[in-house]
Amino acid sequence: MDIERLCTWIGRDETESEVLTPALVRRFNATFDRSSGTAPGDEAPLLIHLCLAQPIAPMSALGRDGHPALGGFLPPVPLPRRMWAGGTFDFHGAIRIGETVTRRSVIHDVTLKRGRSGQLRFVTIDHEVTSDGRPVLNERQDIVYRDAKPATCPATEPEPAAAGTHTLTLSPTPTLLFRYSALTFNGHRIHYDRTFCTETEGYPGLVVHGPMQATLLCQFAANLKGTRPSRFEFRSLSPLFDTDELMLHAAPEPDCLRLWTARPQGPVAMEAQAHW
Repeated sequence: MDIERLCTWIGRDETESEVLTPALVRRFNATFDRSSGTAPGDEAPLLIHLCLAQPIAPMSALGRDGHPALGGFLPPVPLPRRMWAGGTFDFHGAIRIGETVTRRSVIHDVTLKRGRSGQLRFVTIDHEVTSDGRPVLNERQDIVYRDAKPATCPATEPEPAAAGTHTLTLSPTPTLLFRYSALTFNGHRIHYDRTFCTETEGYPGLVVHGPMQATLLCQFAANLKGTRPSRFEFRSLSPLFDTDELMLHAAPEPDCLRLWTARPQGPVAMEAQAHW
């Protein structure tokens, strides 16, 4: 990999804007089986910004996995698998329905590491989000790229995740995954194309979106506390599939609420901390 060439993408930026409509809020709420105000001026649901001002590429510009081909805003990392590795949200205010949401994105860093599955390339993106010009949140997004090796069972079974003080069990059905892909204009085939998942990628089922898990955990934290956090940070550790139930866990710590997702009797899939 030509690391020097890839690092020339550091500092590259793009800006996109979109009006948050009542219709999108209704679709978002229906997808997550939640309710909130949907009139202009009402406060928008947490993390709905992930459904706004997303990259739009024509079909002819998509790669084999359904993602936009690389080499535009994102660096052309020559590794075929691309996943969310984690990130951080710092909340400064609320997005309100009817406002224009603008996201300015900057490539912050490009690094190479080696993991148990081979080469890993991490791309870190900083996003500044405003709503009608008001700063509402800063986001750090970590994307990981890796080799297309078939999924294999680990030599030893990972330890099952502990149960939280608070738990909630959901079903990550294909319909739910499809709806979230549609909300975020995400063409990544691992979330809706079972044949591609099992025969090409070697997964046992459809992959549950990292951003959707983060949204569920952040909303879970806000519901338990009664108000949105000021900071939410998360990290993906292992994938979840539509073949099992999805469990949300939360446990209070002295300075935060610790949260995690897992399948029943499975390891931690995503871990997070919410701060107020």
